[in-house]
Amino acid sequence: MPEMKLPRHVAMIMDGNGRWAKKRLLPRTAGHKAGVDAFINIADTCIEMGIEYLTVYAFSTENWNRAPEEVSALMELMSKGISKYEPELQKRNVKLNILGDLSLFEDKYRNEIEGVRTRLSKNTGMTLSICLSYGGRQEIVYAVNNLLKSGKTEITAEDISNSLYTASMPDPDLVIRTSGEYRISNFLLWQSAYSEYYFADVFWPDFDKNELLKAFEAYSKRERRYGR
Repeated sequence: MPEMKLPRHVAMIMDGNGRWAKKRLLPRTAGHKAGVDAFINIADTCIEMGIEYLTVYAFSTENWNRAPEEVSALMELMSKGISKYEPELQKRNVKLNILGDLSLFEDKYRNEIEGVRTRLSKNTGMTLSICLSYGGRQEIVYAVNNLLKSGKTEITAEDISNSLYTASMPDPDLVIRTSGEYRISNFLLWQSAYSEYYFADVFWPDFDKNELLKAFEAYSKRERRYGR
């Protein structure tokens, strides 16, 4: 049996925490907590399998429109979860990227997250990118504005690619979305132009190693032609 062809860069839209909790008659915060646990399990699996880049959509620019108490709970969960996971990431030589506009975060959360990112910045293993206060359209606008500020009068596709948050990374080979939804939801719009997509029916807290292997198996069978 031929060896499975693994993606170099996996990106994930971690969707369905709230519905997972509702189905179990639990508060939405319980779903988000279960989602953090699922994220750590999937990240561990990707490290073990030798995935070079893992990018996860944790909090979008649109998520700021949720109820203030849910946003506050999410901020607390994410910052504490990242800090708690730091020793394991350090042990496994994982580099952490944060993609998005952290200026909207409260100082205590922003400082905590940035501190972890800085301490892991010299690592040379898997690059784990967490998208926080992130939007694909906003990222493109950010890149173009920076190019205009630099004096560019004619902008190329290469210029934009090199000015995005992901400039140092390859584009994702595989984008996975959970919860049975079939939307991009403003995630890596520029970078995923030729990515393969895989949609899983399970809610994110139920997305485990077996579900990830199903996605990798499906990816392995696809022929990528890039428009040729």
